[in-house]
Amino acid sequence: MTNPPVCNYEGSDYQNSFWEKGGREYEDRVEAIALKRLLPKSGKLLLELGAGAGRNTPRYVGFERVVLLDYSHTQLEQAQQRLGSSQKYIYVAADVYRLPFINGLFDTATMIRTLHHMADAPKALAQTRNVLRSGGTFILEFANKLNLKSILRYTLGRQKWSPFTLEPVEFVKLNFDFHPKAVRNWLSNLGFSIKRTLTVSHFRVGFLKRVIPTGILVSLDSLFQPSGSLWQLTPSVFVQAQVEGEAGSNFEIPANPIEFFECPECGHAHLEDHQTYLLCPNCKCKWEIKDNIYDFREPLK
Repeated sequence: MTNPPVCNYEGSDYQNSFWEKGGREYEDRVEAIALKRLLPKSGKLLLELGAGAGRNTPRYVGFERVVLLDYSHTQLEQAQQRLGSSQKYIYVAADVYRLPFINGLFDTATMIRTLHHMADAPKALAQTRNVLRSGGTFILEFANKLNLKSILRYTLGRQKWSPFTLEPVEFVKLNFDFHPKAVRNWLSNLGFSIKRTLTVSHFRVGFLKRVIPTGILVSLDSLFQPSGSLWQLTPSVFVQAQVEGEAGSNFEIPANPIEFFECPECGHAHLEDHQTYLLCPNCKCKWEIKDNIYDFREPLK
């Protein structure tokens, strides 16, 4: 058992059952619009935290290389099948609370529909901050407890927890909603400055999705997204944050992806490549490489 606990999608058909057959075309399309608005036009190395089966990965077209990270090995296998064989993509199975990367490696990171599984959100955000370089961009989506539906339910006495307090609410095991102010505070304390905020999924109501054409809902949502700079009352909020400091003009990505990594057990870099595993010369932990996926969840016995 990991500590904090991790929501593991191992063996799940989440991409198919939730997205492709789950009636969520509207959500997918409005999230794509928000991501396009906030994402840098180009970059060298992007870290996709909670990549799953690669739903959003094709949207990172301006980046030279993309590291897909997820705790589930099978989700990453599905991403490989979806994206095909390409040196652009590097697949890493790892715990977000123990990221296996050297500090300051990435110029951009995204975390979409992932923070809501974090029992210790500040710790996960701190790990992300560590692996971003100065001036780097972080695109974060989080589930908002201060949404209109929750406010209405609380006002009518149909919901016990208050949407106005700052602490997260766990409405199902390892599924959390967060207050926008709490998220802003966490990011600020870690040295991020928030550049833009978008509110997303304004019309995530089953009745509206059934009676109004998806294209119309998407257009309306796109129109209202910039209102996030004034208030956040939707179930989903996107934030563009930047690491404080000047971006280094001579930033170079290591040519060999092995040089991206450090041992999550002891923090030692310069792991040794033994083809089927990476060896930490400091603590002697072995990290498996299987099906072109680097597995840093647990060391080999």
